[in-house]
Amino acid sequence: MTNPPPRSKQKKTPPPAEPPPRAFRPRSMAALLPHISTPVFCRYSPAAVQVMSDWPDIVGPHLAALTVPRRLSAGTLTVACSGPVAMELQHLAPAVIARINTTCGQGVVKRLKMVQDLTVTPRPPPQARPRTPPAPLQIDDMPDGPLKEALGRLGGWLHAARGPGSR
Repeated sequence: MTNPPPRSKQKKTPPPAEPPPRAFRPRSMAALLPHISTPVFCRYSPAAVQVMSDWPDIVGPHLAALTVPRRLSAGTLTVACSGPVAMELQHLAPAVIARINTTCGQGVVKRLKMVQDLTVTPRPPPQARPRTPPAPLQIDDMPDGPLKEALGRLGGWLHAARGPGSR
């Protein structure tokens, strides 16, 4: 029987490494998404968010200025209207529902519910300011042609967007 070597001659093995804390371990994106998206989707469904954000595109600028989508629940979209717009929207309901379902997915909205809301006021359409194109930048180290002209115009717009004194 052989005696073990003295303690000073034994190889010291490092203690086993502890796993890093849970917060610092690498995880896949798929594991993180439910923790982020579940609280958001508990309050608003993705279809409701899309209907509310795309409302002007769905109903057009005239009705979008006079109506506001308030809630989407169990296939019923509640729309706040001001004045006699509710009657107009009621007549256009089948077309509006079809456009919503085309945009957001079949069966998202089954009916519209109109409520009178005096806080919905007609919004004037945004005024587009006429813009004059800036002077194109001079490019000296390129041969003449359409590419040089296009890059010069692009440079002029970028120079105008950044403000004077930038080059």
